[in-house]
Amino acid sequence: MQKIRVDKWLWSIRIFKSRTLATDACKGGKVKIGNTGIKPSYLIGIGDVVAVKKDGFTFEFRVIQLIEKRVGAPIAITCYEDVTSAEEKSKYEAWFLNATPSTEKRERGSGRPTKKDRREIDQVKEAYDWDEI
Repeated sequence: MQKIRVDKWLWSIRIFKSRTLATDACKGGKVKIGNTGIKPSYLIGIGDVVAVKKDGFTFEFRVIQLIEKRVGAPIAITCYEDVTSAEEKSKYEAWFLNATPSTEKRERGSGRPTKKDRREIDQVKEAYDWDEI
């Protein structure tokens, strides 16, 4: 039976942007099989269910195909089955839909805010009650 390193597989199916991030997640205990944290060098096979904790959400993937090279997204989704619980998926979707942009938008060509502009922006932010959103 063919096996592959878990960090390499997670990177190749585009769960992590880099192999280093996948390795760090494994070392940090954020990747598990069953309830056991695994090392980046752990060998996985077809049929294994890998749980990945990322951005506060726990995603679960069943290995369908083992690949070593990073591939495009349409090919990558054929290599795993998403078996994440419906509760976790709905929590993620609610977070994703309600996520607000972290930066303010300015008119194109207006340049950076001056000190005066910055003070006015801060006053508006303080006056606006963000808890009521």
